[in-house]
Amino acid sequence: MVIIPQEELSLTDKKNFASAALEAGIKRAEKKAIGSRSELVFRHAEVDTDFGCTPTFWQTQTLAAAPGPYTVFAGPAGAALVPQLANNQVAVFYKVAILSVPNPFAMLHFGLGPAAAAPTTTKAHVDLEQLEAYLTTVGYLSEPISYDPQDWVNICVENKINTAAQEALVLSCYIIEPVGTVIS
Repeated sequence: MVIIPQEELSLTDKKNFASAALEAGIKRAEKKAIGSRSELVFRHAEVDTDFGCTPTFWQTQTLAAAPGPYTVFAGPAGAALVPQLANNQVAVFYKVAILSVPNPFAMLHFGLGPAAAAPTTTKAHVDLEQLEAYLTTVGYLSEPISYDPQDWVNICVENKINTAAQEALVLSCYIIEPVGTVIS
């Protein structure tokens, strides 16, 4: 798994990455018997509604002096949070954007398990410093990363600098679910 800087991609490439992620999510939802293609809808994930984060925007757990891992999902006052997907949702991640300046992150880990920043199973590691090497903050995952219904979405970062603050890392993610859950 690698991250591809957006400057290396054409508009068509970017659309293809997003389309491939969506298609993977729909196929996964069908396989998990959430519904047939005509019974499913998709939308971008909402960090509060889908992942239980407060505040309602993408922020990590507070980064301390020690190198991570730190969860990308934060509760009140920067507390660690590991969300569990609803029993009728599939989540598919396909793009990363670092909004914090300077970039405090070295690695991004996608995993499973309920313990904050301690996944029991690892799905992928992504080197975020590759983006910095290209002087960019946005990159596409070389392949989409899917989470199934009721999975513990344990995504964490390793920091390379101590900010003693919550940092902004946006993960583009589709939620695929039955019609009527959020969208009617």
